[in-house]
Amino acid sequence: MPRIPFPHTRRSRWLTAGLVVVILAAAAVVWARSGDDATPVAHRDQTLSVPAAPGSAEQVQLDTTVYFPAATPAPAVLLPHGFGGTKDSVSSQAQELARRGFVVLAWSARGFGHSTGQIGLNDPDHEVADASHLVDYLATLPQVSKDGPDDPRVAVAGASYGGALALLLAGQDKRVDAISPAITYNDLAQGLVPNAASTTPVTAATPAAGAFSPDGVFKRSWAGILFSAGSGTSSGGLSTDAPEPGQQSDDSGSGGTGQGGSSSTAGAVAQQPPSTGSVCGRFTAEICQAYTELATTGKASPQTVALLERVSPASVTNKITVPTLLVQGENDTLFGLDQSDANARQITAAGGKVQQIWYAGGHDGGQPGPSLRAKIADWLWFQLTGEGRNPVTGFSYDVQGSLRASGSPSVRIQNAPAYPGVEGGQTQRDIFALTGKEQTVVNPPGGVPAAVSGIPGLNGLAGSSRVTGLFGIDPPGQSASFTSRPVDSQLLVAGSSTVRLRVSGTAPEAVLFVKLYDLNPDGTRTLPANNVSPIRVALTGGTAEVSVTLPGVVRPIESGHALQLVVTTTDQSFATPVSPAAYEISLASDLAVPVVPGTAVGAGWPIGNLLGIAGILVAALLVAVVAALRRRRAHRADPDLATVPLVIEGLTKSYPGGLTAVRNLSFRVEPGQVLGLLGPNGAGKTTTLRMLMGLITPTEGEIKVFGHRVSAGAPVLSRIGSFVEGSGFLPHLSGESNLRLYWDATGRPAGKAHFTEALEIAGLGDAVHRKVRTYSQGMRQRLAIAQAMLGLPELLVLDEPTNGLDPPQIHQMREVLQRYAATGRTVVVSSHLLAEVEQTCSHVVVMHRGALVASGLVADIAAAGGEATFRVDDAEAAADALRSFDGVSTVDVEGDLVHADLDGMPRAEAVAALVRAGVAVEQAGPRRRLEDAFLRLVGEDG
Repeated sequence: MPRIPFPHTRRSRWLTAGLVVVILAAAAVVWARSGDDATPVAHRDQTLSVPAAPGSAEQVQLDTTVYFPAATPAPAVLLPHGFGGTKDSVSSQAQELARRGFVVLAWSARGFGHSTGQIGLNDPDHEVADASHLVDYLATLPQVSKDGPDDPRVAVAGASYGGALALLLAGQDKRVDAISPAITYNDLAQGLVPNAASTTPVTAATPAAGAFSPDGVFKRSWAGILFSAGSGTSSGGLSTDAPEPGQQSDDSGSGGTGQGGSSSTAGAVAQQPPSTGSVCGRFTAEICQAYTELATTGKASPQTVALLERVSPASVTNKITVPTLLVQGENDTLFGLDQSDANARQITAAGGKVQQIWYAGGHDGGQPGPSLRAKIADWLWFQLTGEGRNPVTGFSYDVQGSLRASGSPSVRIQNAPAYPGVEGGQTQRDIFALTGKEQTVVNPPGGVPAAVSGIPGLNGLAGSSRVTGLFGIDPPGQSASFTSRPVDSQLLVAGSSTVRLRVSGTAPEAVLFVKLYDLNPDGTRTLPANNVSPIRVALTGGTAEVSVTLPGVVRPIESGHALQLVVTTTDQSFATPVSPAAYEISLASDLAVPVVPGTAVGAGWPIGNLLGIAGILVAALLVAVVAALRRRRAHRADPDLATVPLVIEGLTKSYPGGLTAVRNLSFRVEPGQVLGLLGPNGAGKTTTLRMLMGLITPTEGEIKVFGHRVSAGAPVLSRIGSFVEGSGFLPHLSGESNLRLYWDATGRPAGKAHFTEALEIAGLGDAVHRKVRTYSQGMRQRLAIAQAMLGLPELLVLDEPTNGLDPPQIHQMREVLQRYAATGRTVVVSSHLLAEVEQTCSHVVVMHRGALVASGLVADIAAAGGEATFRVDDAEAAADALRSFDGVSTVDVEGDLVHADLDGMPRAEAVAALVRAGVAVEQAGPRRRLEDAFLRLVGEDG
């Protein structure tokens, strides 16, 4: 029997405390840094006073930063942070948006960071009113485009707490032109107390009428974490600047001066401490009272539900008519897909234009990737300027595969013409009969031991072998299970499944937790996204039937797997009754599973039953035609370049707002070369490699690999092996097993992998049979190189392969690359280490500010400039003689070597002059130092 964690043990208390710190200090970020192509962004810090709320004498000081694009006037974006964060938490995202052409205003919400005031959870009279005053402020800036007097052209984008503010502000201030909230909520009452009875008309996010008790079930673990983020004391170890899950504390924020000078006054506002002797910290009294009620009773009174609804977007969604892009995470046990669904339906009903994206992330799953961040920024630009085309079409959702590397799953994107239930979007439901007789389940005294469906903030690690034992634990006697037949082919679940249950018992009510597992043929189970549906059932007369809507998930159920519905009496993430009780659970209906018909992006494989759905057939046909045209163009090779590994011609990549990352870049790489792509930060190296791998599309120019034009999904990409942005391996497997697992996932024949050759070149020896968790950083890097070499690709592309290595490991990596090139293949290495490029590479391309400044043999680049080196018998005499010649400067002595800048004097003439001066010259030649050449080409400041 598995070991069951008891919530009240010493180990459990340590774990709970540790989780709060880990989640708040190391949670996944919603927007990441944009990489080595970042350029400084002008900004201005300022403390703004906002008027007191009606009936209050309090005047709040808000700590703000405005980020300016290269060209103004420009549309603006308000960027609120997540709960527990500050304006610094979103500084990287703000700078990324500014580089794309927006004026961006970030601020610390009242009660956080250096802003004064108390936390009201986006109270319309406080936080939302503050944001409206910030719109007033934007209207005074000459750098901001205007729709009219006191009306700036402005959008609002934010995540979680900040995303809710975007919705609330759009419903309250008609000057907002577009919003893009991410991983946020519709109804905070339903987010924290699922199935609590609403004080407003029933919406898609509130429970259906029936046998549910009005009190709901308190999401204790998440609520406690969030309350800690806002109520930490100065000595308690939890900073009020600690980021909410889904946010990142980023201290890099500066990077430039504001237009018209910097007016930083933030330091004058002291960080506000919590009230002495109060558990409320910086919360308002009514918020503190509501949390205290929930934490002590586990139930929500009508007054608490009304308070939470008043500060929720659901209170204003009937007034939102501006374009809205909802981005919701599929791995989110805090604010699930149901919350985004409710926002979409309510805004659409109000006449708003809503588009929606589900991505493989969330409060439990991490940040949007670079392409999704770029799509959101492009969407905002389109909505605010009308330039170009809308980059978001239809409804897209991510599908996570079964292959995982260091906890990260493989992902594909599915596209449907429209979101289900909104503007004609379709959902079909597959019906599954479940087997299982009526079963008795027991709620133990005290509610312990409790089932473990997930651990808030760590659920993203559920696929890791190191922590998998912490998840999916249902104690014996506390759960009833009902199982379907195995599926014959892959079933792609997308949305909320439904089932009807019959519950009997002698207690006045039953608190139950319903979840749907993916059951493997070997008996192992996976709980998609660690999601569970908590219900509180009123047992009037001893028996009740309830319709249960399970949490929305996206999960491919593979052929041979089955679905298993499990109903438990406890869950450690929720408040459960402490009194012992027993219930009988049985099925009152079959299980209805949602399927959203659509197509896989790029591959074009249809899912679901497309027959009879004409719109989807047309979309699939268009995708197939476009894909066929791309394949034909990709297959059309230039015969003159069939043996040339890489040719780049006129390559340019520009972004909205005037930023050009790569400008008219051209170079050529021949077989057997080791080419170093060299340049300072911001030179455009990473952007170039991303275009080479087909990850982003050039604005102008083209890339040809062996004569074939590179595009997303081009077949010629199979001839490239790459190692970009870090490696990911399963730590419990050996190095060899990791490589074989990776190759199997490609679907190519095992005989073409060339494992032996790749491992021999990488030089891992017997260590390849050891588990990866025992590897040093250097061994992991070499294993990653071996993975890139599988199949012995003719072109190997490596981004910073020596990062994190010590000098001996760098020397070994150098030998690995040179051995690979010696087989007649080609290597392209991006690096900022001048000495390493000089010793490893045969050729070099030097980039600066997105443009090519030099290319050729390393030796030729290093030798350019007129400097010479002489090996002599008397170095001091030679130095004196060289200094006496007209035009000769910068004479240095290094042992028996003398280096001099001859300023155009032929070396032969200098040798003759030294001999006449009585100095014996043993050797003379150009001085070869790549560092000198690099600084001469790009300048001292890079």
